Amino acid sequence: MEQKAAISGLALVNKEKGMTSQTVVTRLRHILGAEKAGHTGTLDPMAEGVLPVLVGRAVKASEFLLTGDKHYSAELLLGTETDTEDVTGTVLTTSSEIPAEARVREVCATFLGEGEQVPPMYSAIRVGGRRLMELAREGKTVEREARPITVYSLDVTRLSDKVYRLDVVCSKGTYIRTLCADIGRALGCGGCMQALCRTEAAGYPLAAAHTLSEWEGMSEGERQAALIPVEGLFADCEAVTLPPFFARLAHNGLPIYLKKIGRVDPLGTRLRLCDENGFFALGEVRAEAEGVAVRPIRQF
Repeated sequence: MEQKAAISGLALVNKEKGMTSQTVVTRLRHILGAEKAGHTGTLDPMAEGVLPVLVGRAVKASEFLLTGDKHYSAELLLGTETDTEDVTGTVLTTSSEIPAEARVREVCATFLGEGEQVPPMYSAIRVGGRRLMELAREGKTVEREARPITVYSLDVTRLSDKVYRLDVVCSKGTYIRTLCADIGRALGCGGCMQALCRTEAAGYPLAAAHTLSEWEGMSEGERQAALIPVEGLFADCEAVTLPPFFARLAHNGLPIYLKKIGRVDPLGTRLRLCDENGFFALGEVRAEAEGVAVRPIRQF
């Protein structure tokens, strides 16, 4: 009997409110019957939206998907500060002195571009071997180093006197909760995040994602069709089919000198390396001992 091929690829999940990102991964792995799975960027339980989940051998691609920019739509509630920087936390301060819309827009504009952000205590970042959220739940606060972030765009829409929608495009590692709290502090009235939806991650929009219920309701063929294949994660990299001898070298992690396969590529270029059976590794052009070569940097 022919053995069934292990399922692999990128699954785009439209995460619903109220569940952790790890719960989504565990349930999807069970639905797909995959040996392993992992997400490429945590969403808080109160958040919803795009959660890319790598399945099977695609898990090896996680480091390449974690670097992408993120798109969010958030609701900023002015006049309330909490310990978690969102409405699920304990209220620390309140204020009825809410600035006018023009002032809110003026302050929001100052957060555009490159800057620094101190990660919140309620986060998964580890300090001294422990997650900050664990320390926070014990009532502890520790010093956190500010991290560089970039806010590429920040569109502001007034929903009410106290509530504004923020449509944000930002670099990885940006906490939207903290952005809301920082804006509130800059306005002098305090603020926190009331709602959050990630509308794009790793270059994939929310419209391409499916809820867990939708994944569960699909046939096996539909699930396979909905999965983005491992090779598709590197669609912007040129595919190079290597002759059998050079393919064997690449399978063993050895560099392939470009002059021997008749190529000229700039240093740093990434290529999809293929053999007679298709894609098997991501390669990067580097300077090696005997010249310029493409070296496999991740085998799939």
